[in-house]
Amino acid sequence: MAPRLAGGGGAVSTVGRRLLEIRHVSKTYGSGDSATHAIADVSFAVDDREFVCVVGPSGCGKTTLLKCVGGLLAPTNGDILLRGTRVTSPPEEMALVFQEYGRSLMPWSTVRNNVLLPLRHKKLTRQKRNALVEEALEAVGLTPFIDRYPWQLSGGMQQRVAIARALAYQPAILLMDEPFASVDAQTRGDLEDLILRVREEFAITILFVTHDIDESVYLSDRVIVLTHGPTEVKASIDVDLPFPRDQIATKELPDFAHLRGHVYRLINREQVESGEELAATLKTATKGDRP
Repeated sequence: MAPRLAGGGGAVSTVGRRLLEIRHVSKTYGSGDSATHAIADVSFAVDDREFVCVVGPSGCGKTTLLKCVGGLLAPTNGDILLRGTRVTSPPEEMALVFQEYGRSLMPWSTVRNNVLLPLRHKKLTRQKRNALVEEALEAVGLTPFIDRYPWQLSGGMQQRVAIARALAYQPAILLMDEPFASVDAQTRGDLEDLILRVREEFAITILFVTHDIDESVYLSDRVIVLTHGPTEVKASIDVDLPFPRDQIATKELPDFAHLRGHVYRLINREQVESGEELAATLKTATKGDRP
């Protein structure tokens, strides 16, 4: 498994080396008058062991950006670099966890085999594969359920299986696309704390897309705020909150409230500007239709 951080209970240690670079990435679907410009020009970087959250107005292209980063979509322009190498297909050093965990799991197969699936493509001994599966499931608290089936588990437990599968793959960077959006508030808090624990335990880098402002501030070292589409980076905000974080104590800190308010105002301003632009466009179009 990936090297683990020594100690525990203190601030998460980061080494500061550049791991991921997103350079002037744009994405356009279609061409001509029917073209949709999902991403205009996005640039930012993620350091080794850093936890970066990406937020923005609804429909601003967050998922499209993450798919480009993961090599699932080719950007129209720009480059994605992982350790300086251009990403043109899903890299072996990346693992992805999506919101729709139910669709990513095989309901006919056990938890063990679901976590084992991506390891079958690696040149590992059976003993090593089994050890990685068991270690990952232990990290997410699912060892007692290793021989159960996904349909026998709650939604939160199914998402833990998806996280365990990603961890067992030993990625350098974990991409997460609104992974906790489909669970209840209590389960969401538990999963947030889980991902902070495994981030520290496995010394992993995380790029996390969410629409939840509180979640972005609670989890991250840095929040990237996107504009409405066509998307650009509006702000990069450092989150200097102490570790370990706590669902109650951290969220009662004045600094947490300040950061949350700052991110909220940036996104809200984007939504207002987007609405004003739409109203102006409709007004112009209406005038043009008049005799």
